[in-house]
Amino acid sequence: MKVKNKSKFMMHKANHLLQIVVLLLVTGCATTPSKWQDINEEGTFLVYRRQSLIGEESYAIKATKDSIVVTSLQGENERGRITGVAAELHLDMNLTPSYYLNRRITAKDTIVNLEVKRTKDSIFVWEKNRDFVQLKNTDFFPVHSNIPAGIEMMLYHYYFKNGGKISIPTLPRGEVTMNFIQKDTVAIKGEKVPLDRYVVEGINWGGRTIWVDESQNLIALVKANTQIREYIRKGYEEAKPFFVQGNVEEQMAALTKYTEDLKGTQASVKALVGVDLVDGVHDTTQKDMTLIIENGRIKIIGKRTEVSIPENAKLIHLKGKTIMPGMWDMHAHSNQVQWAPAYLAGGVTTIRDNGNELEFATSFRDAIAKKGALGPDILLVGMTDGAGIQGNGVVRARTVQEAKEVADLYFTNGYKQIKIYSSVNPELTKVLAEEGHKRGMSITGHVPNAIGNARGAIDAGMDMLSHTSRVLTVLFPDKKVKELGSNFISKNDISQKQMDEATAFLLEHKTVLDPTIALSVVRAMPKGDVIETLEPFSDRIAYELFEGKRFRSGVTPARSEAAKADYIKSMNILGQFYKAGVPMVAGTDNVVPVFGLYLEIETYQKYGDLTPLQAIQTATSVPAKAMGLYTETGSLEVGKEADIAILEKNPLEDIRNIRTVEAVITNGNYYESEPLWHAADFKSKNDK
Repeated sequence: MKVKNKSKFMMHKANHLLQIVVLLLVTGCATTPSKWQDINEEGTFLVYRRQSLIGEESYAIKATKDSIVVTSLQGENERGRITGVAAELHLDMNLTPSYYLNRRITAKDTIVNLEVKRTKDSIFVWEKNRDFVQLKNTDFFPVHSNIPAGIEMMLYHYYFKNGGKISIPTLPRGEVTMNFIQKDTVAIKGEKVPLDRYVVEGINWGGRTIWVDESQNLIALVKANTQIREYIRKGYEEAKPFFVQGNVEEQMAALTKYTEDLKGTQASVKALVGVDLVDGVHDTTQKDMTLIIENGRIKIIGKRTEVSIPENAKLIHLKGKTIMPGMWDMHAHSNQVQWAPAYLAGGVTTIRDNGNELEFATSFRDAIAKKGALGPDILLVGMTDGAGIQGNGVVRARTVQEAKEVADLYFTNGYKQIKIYSSVNPELTKVLAEEGHKRGMSITGHVPNAIGNARGAIDAGMDMLSHTSRVLTVLFPDKKVKELGSNFISKNDISQKQMDEATAFLLEHKTVLDPTIALSVVRAMPKGDVIETLEPFSDRIAYELFEGKRFRSGVTPARSEAAKADYIKSMNILGQFYKAGVPMVAGTDNVVPVFGLYLEIETYQKYGDLTPLQAIQTATSVPAKAMGLYTETGSLEVGKEADIAILEKNPLEDIRNIRTVEAVITNGNYYESEPLWHAADFKSKNDK
């Protein structure tokens, strides 16, 4: 071939060579082996609950001809409950998932928690307590709140490989976002190790804090979803305090953001005008009233036509609305700051945190009490357990000296109570009670297993008792919980003599009862039912909570009927105690976050034969008195703190109207509920 224009030919050849070079540069990853093609990695994460080591997770990542297979096996001994989780994830060389299986293994059976399978055209999803769902093929990563750390690590590799997308669609629901926070350095065996800190949202309710190394491998994560857990790669456990504190920092940063977004500028003087008043003291409603609130306290209560409103007051017109005292949750476990907007949205202005990690709990409390952060007032109870694998948490009283140190620890940190858990022995129960009482703290918690009966626990110095099944052993002074067995109230005839003696004993010792009866109601749900049949607002909770709080297995019809008969009869007995003067307080133990408190109060009224006012008082004046704060709060009276729930409907007319909270006032601040619900990632009543 002749070349008519040599210079043009040479230019064309040069351009062609340049294109080849560029193509090789662009497609270099196709010729350079990916690190995943020959991957053969194994590792171990240590699993902690409330900083106490409860198990290990071993994972392996291995390449096959054209895919990557990740397997994980996790074993736990959590308070004597031995369980395991086996998981398997398949991905292609681009880390795109094609299959995921997660199985929970117990002593009795194996349960599939989640299975996700991608075919050419579709994705099939099976979730525990849910049917198979077929979806159109799309990008996704399988994620659930109890995802093993080894599998979760691949989610982060997927994120980094895809250039750090803003969000990753997940199945069975939702999306995950990652936000880089800062570079950290931890000391491991005397050497400084650099790590990157991220906050990840969309796996558990709120955010989890994670750390990855320079190779983007997961090193540690701290998560909540109503209980705090730490997963730390073996070899990095000496940095656990650093990881715990890092998570506290990120939680407080999230609380600061909530406060900045929702608190706004608050007037020091507020006037609630034309409202109907349920003061929490009288069984009547005061109509068309005006309250003047100044610097967070109630200054004036009077008829609208008779009260002069200060010129500088912010007017809040509430004609047709009802106000009542802000509610208390006396059995909270507020392990993350999302509880702050959620509780306020539901009209809860005070909580007794009944067991939490000290670092987070004190920071959460102090941010609200001392720095003006958004949230309910928090009273702290210090979890304490005894020796052995069945113990709960990292704070233990195994000797007299340790019991004294526990009392000092909690007193020094401003705790109101010590909580005795199930494994504390009888001798140390007495020591803890004595040491707590010396320091002005009261004693609450479980009837310890070794004592086994409510009367023994009270004689040992306990002031308050939790959970119906343990509380009602007071009727059987010669029996222990284990001897009585399940549903022991419905299985036994309770004589009037038993009732009279138990009532006299409780009154003599001024014992406060914390039944958490809503737990019993939900646990008796028949298999196949949805929890909304019991707690109608359950479908409004954050989607990350669905697995543990909404999707429940239920029990057989026979077991359901037996359990229901037991809690109805138990509640009738508790109602008789209460009407005889034994204090009883409403608490949720997280059965369904926030909404479980409504169910608790409604159950008191329905099966305890309480009036609406008496039921309301279990969540207002009675807990305030039990905690020595009734001169300050617990009812709507002049001079008290303005802890107020604003409702659409009157709860004295129907106790279910406690569910109609639309705004709240606490610590001098006024908040409407709908923005608070949305901040907590709950649906509001107006959301479809």
